[in-house]
Amino acid sequence: MGHLVPNPNAQADGRTTTELGAVLPKTAEVRTSRLFVGGVDLVELARDQGTALYVMDVEHIKHQLTSYKEAFDLDITVAYAGKAFLNKAMVRILAEEGCYLDVSGGGELAIALAAGFDPAHVIVHGNNKTVQELTEAIEAGVGLIVVDCLEEIERISRIATERGIEQPVLLRIKPGVVADTHDYIVTGAEDSKFGFGITDGMAEQAVRTALENPGLKLKGLHIHLGSQIFSIRPYAEALGVLAAFAELMHTTYQCAPEILDLGGGLGIAYQASDEPATIAEYGRLITQHVTEAFGNVGAPEPTIIVEPGRSIVANAGVTLYTVGAIKDLKGIRCYVAIDGGMTDNIRPALYDARYEAVIANKANQARDTLVTLAGKHCESGDMIAVDASIQTPEVGDIVAVLGTGAYNATMSSNYNAQVRPAVVFVEQGAATVVQRRETYEDLLRRDLG
Repeated sequence: MGHLVPNPNAQADGRTTTELGAVLPKTAEVRTSRLFVGGVDLVELARDQGTALYVMDVEHIKHQLTSYKEAFDLDITVAYAGKAFLNKAMVRILAEEGCYLDVSGGGELAIALAAGFDPAHVIVHGNNKTVQELTEAIEAGVGLIVVDCLEEIERISRIATERGIEQPVLLRIKPGVVADTHDYIVTGAEDSKFGFGITDGMAEQAVRTALENPGLKLKGLHIHLGSQIFSIRPYAEALGVLAAFAELMHTTYQCAPEILDLGGGLGIAYQASDEPATIAEYGRLITQHVTEAFGNVGAPEPTIIVEPGRSIVANAGVTLYTVGAIKDLKGIRCYVAIDGGMTDNIRPALYDARYEAVIANKANQARDTLVTLAGKHCESGDMIAVDASIQTPEVGDIVAVLGTGAYNATMSSNYNAQVRPAVVFVEQGAATVVQRRETYEDLLRRDLG
């Protein structure tokens, strides 16, 4: 996102905070003039902990996990996608809720193990896992490794054989199905850096190679169509493609997939006007089409894994900022400067992502003022919300940007030597700091100069 172009048609929507519906955390409510989440006053929380500040609604997270577990009339495993948001406190929620964990790389695995998570319930992803990462995963005893390239099969075989281990694996398949989402987060098309294509013969070659190499146990197939997907119909098409490939595996190699991992990708409402498919609708579609597509394969129906991330935590999250300055450029736009920006939320700059925002200390008022929330970093594209409706702002107000629970904390950075925010879990009136705010000492600790 470069220099902004004035939008003469932009207008404030006039909604109140409570009219934002699915964008809000499950426990969000307005008491007098203030926004509460998890029974906690966000204005007082901001003043106590400082801003920028990530806040996560624990009840919302648990509700979403339960919704997935109840949405399918199938043998289903819910494996939360850690890349969306991960720390030890989140891992412990997953363990309490009986869910699996999908990790991308050694760092996420290290967090899971540090939290005492059962490695047998871990699925390891990544399109170029290093030998060190594969070794760490195999020695830890992870439940599944999703194989992304032929070289990885040989590496797993060597590492596992040397240790007398037979490592269960899935093959990541590109079904050639294009989901309707941002180009940067489409991952199931033929032109993708991820996985093995079917039409070019790479997927069948991967099956042969996995069966020929010792130390691997080929358990099934994995796909991931993309992220922030509103229309779930592409999943039906992908299941048809996978069923045909599963039949080939069964008839040619006598190796029908026991597990079918459908990845994640279900979209969420970032704006009040968004209407993504629900978890229940997604569950019904998958149930119907797995049964239909695999009914004629001639092998037992596979166990299904789903890997939701964004749809578990995005709307659970709120980021709090303090207004530091206001620049009203008449006839152009009103810039409201906040004490954060692209270091704690890169998505607007990366994907042109749109967010809803409210002033937490004026939450009972109409959002009748059109502003652009500008970050504090040295980039013209450092904007958190462009032409967004909020209550009339003043310096010192606490701004709550909604829907920030996914891909904000995990994609944060230290650009401009900015320290990363703390993370607070709120539940039943209690606020718990689960990750402290970084300090300048943290920034200097790795500097050996």
